[in-house]
Amino acid sequence: MPPRIRLVLALHNHQPIGNFDGVFAEAFDDSYAPFLEILAEFPQIPVCLHTSGSLLEWLEANRVEYLDAVAAFVERGQIEILGGPYYEPILANIPARDRVGQIRAYGEHLAGRFGVKPRGMWVPERVWEQSFTKDVADAGIEYAILDDYHFKAAGLRGNELFDYYLTEDEGRLVSLFPGDERLRYTIPFEDPQATIDYLRSVADRRPNSVVTFGDDGEKFGTWPGTHETVYKKGWLRRFLGALADNADWLKVTTLSEAHENVPPVGTIYVPDCSYREMTGWSLTTLRQTEQHDLVHAVEEEHRFGDVKDRLLPFIRGGFWRNFRVKYPEVNEMYCRMLLVSDRLAAVARRFGSDPHDDLEAARTHLYKAQCNCPFWHGAFGGLYLPHLRNAVYGHLIQADVALDRVEGRADGQIEATAEDYDLDARKEIKVSAPGLTAFLKPSRGGVLYEFDIHDIAHNLLATLDRRAEPYHEKIKEHAAKAAGGTAEDKVDSGEAVSIHDLVHFKQPGLDKKLIEDDWRRKAFVDHVLEPHLPLEDFMRGEGRIGDFATGVYETTLRHGRDRVEVVMTRTGKVTRLPVTVEKVVSAEAETPGELAVTYTLTDLPAGLPFHFAVECNFAGMAAGADDRFYSDASGDRFGQLGAVNDLSPRDGLSLTDEWLGLTALLETDKPAAFWTFPIETVSGSEAGFEAVHQSACVVARWQFTSPEDGTWRVGLRLKADTSLAKSRREETATVGV
Repeated sequence: MPPRIRLVLALHNHQPIGNFDGVFAEAFDDSYAPFLEILAEFPQIPVCLHTSGSLLEWLEANRVEYLDAVAAFVERGQIEILGGPYYEPILANIPARDRVGQIRAYGEHLAGRFGVKPRGMWVPERVWEQSFTKDVADAGIEYAILDDYHFKAAGLRGNELFDYYLTEDEGRLVSLFPGDERLRYTIPFEDPQATIDYLRSVADRRPNSVVTFGDDGEKFGTWPGTHETVYKKGWLRRFLGALADNADWLKVTTLSEAHENVPPVGTIYVPDCSYREMTGWSLTTLRQTEQHDLVHAVEEEHRFGDVKDRLLPFIRGGFWRNFRVKYPEVNEMYCRMLLVSDRLAAVARRFGSDPHDDLEAARTHLYKAQCNCPFWHGAFGGLYLPHLRNAVYGHLIQADVALDRVEGRADGQIEATAEDYDLDARKEIKVSAPGLTAFLKPSRGGVLYEFDIHDIAHNLLATLDRRAEPYHEKIKEHAAKAAGGTAEDKVDSGEAVSIHDLVHFKQPGLDKKLIEDDWRRKAFVDHVLEPHLPLEDFMRGEGRIGDFATGVYETTLRHGRDRVEVVMTRTGKVTRLPVTVEKVVSAEAETPGELAVTYTLTDLPAGLPFHFAVECNFAGMAAGADDRFYSDASGDRFGQLGAVNDLSPRDGLSLTDEWLGLTALLETDKPAAFWTFPIETVSGSEAGFEAVHQSACVVARWQFTSPEDGTWRVGLRLKADTSLAKSRREETATVGV
């Protein structure tokens, strides 16, 4: 007798590129390992398992016995392995050639590891556009899981949201299974009987249908409160037992079995979409708040009655790609990734027929840099986590250096080029010099917005600006103390709670750190300030009386044999007076890892007090550790890199990160007073609300009386000293010998 209903359980396990080793290990201990141990007690219950390539490589290096156990499950048919793009990129965030390349590469790796080539795939963050169908099919995938929210956006309702559908692009077909939203909220947050009752109701309404559950494996132990509920209180064992006890009408199966034995309902074209929460997060802060209020108004308005269930699916959020608009930092990473991908494709066309280890190394670094987590922000997105952004840039830099080797380009080559590198229809400047690659943006303050240090694969300007987020209002409301009976109390009691309901503060006083930046926190940001402006006022974004930080600079490139210059000029306003700033950024072959900047101010009103400042923000050098500190040429230290300093005039200031093996030096040819302070964002994540150190702000300042000729000059040098990292590598090599 055929089953009255099929249930597919699909788990997605993922840790991003660049995440801390301890986070991988904790998730393994809390979620991945115990789930497999309990699953072994129920051999009649099969599941589909997707493990991202970044997590799989960690498991291969650190927990290979777990993968051996998974292989045994696969061999006896209890686990179906799902594929997907290797390093979990959002498909909308990478070129088509890389979509196909990543999916094929991971399929081959999984086939080698588990002996079976995956037929189905996990769609990262369920971000789907119809044009992906052809790429997915070309990569050898037959079926995938999306949320039922995608299908609701296409107009389906009720019993139409089960089984699976065919979709098509350019004549290529892929089957799409709707992931059931109700199950995502009962598993594992309600008693197992709630899931059984729901499935029985589906079986009664639509016999012989397929119901698909697809969600993060981390909700089985890693999400706050879930380890206690799922394992210590026995939820998972009771859940699997309940499924087994109802086997007379409920068949737990895999996507492949359902695909082979159940015909598709029909054909559907799914709108560009993601899961419901993600579509909201992609909106601007204002529109996100507006959408949230509208949805809740409909949900709570009794006069809508049954109409609200039909109305809500039409209140959709935004489009995932607009994260690049919402966050300029996302666009910077995306455009840098495209630059490397295009270069790799061009080099591969020339050298691809010849086996070349560096070419494959470049491809691997590119694919790793495409990992999705730093490219968005919501309850889970990692844009606000510096180590994830650093990982993206680190792999992009390593890919570029590997391609240099393929092309036989010496690191000492020096050049400057002008192209639209960030896709805003304005030209940026790329400076390539010994040991570094730098990008300047004349159309917005002439700032240096990327400074890649080749030797340690580090972008010193992977900064993040402070901006308003919708949850900041919640922080203000709960600043003193979270109200009684909140989701935080449930976590403290060990009760499982949906990640979207959490209100938890990891540190006090976060409302005092809610500051919005009016200019980009980059390097060589030019300011004219009020005379004798206090540091505290500048930290709040006050006291600027010039328009140079965000203004347009006219630009000329000068090329020499061993030197390039980028000459940027702007006549701006200081209060209502016109003042001209010429900023010349130069690089020389004889000074690797160094940029020089010369400022010439003209048209200054003679005899007036003037306060000129150059701001530089240094990212990826952590605060809160004694081996990361400020110092000057005399060796005096001025605290950790999160310190607030108001220093008297001196010839320069250094920032040292001994863990990175890097010292960044900002030197001046006229003694400058220095301000230092941290740039901290207040962000929300699955762990709660917290302040995150994004960069160390260093401001070199000169207060002077304008000379009679109205001209004033100063020179600065930004140096990246990686001698500590080099000596460490040499010591390691010596020990290895």
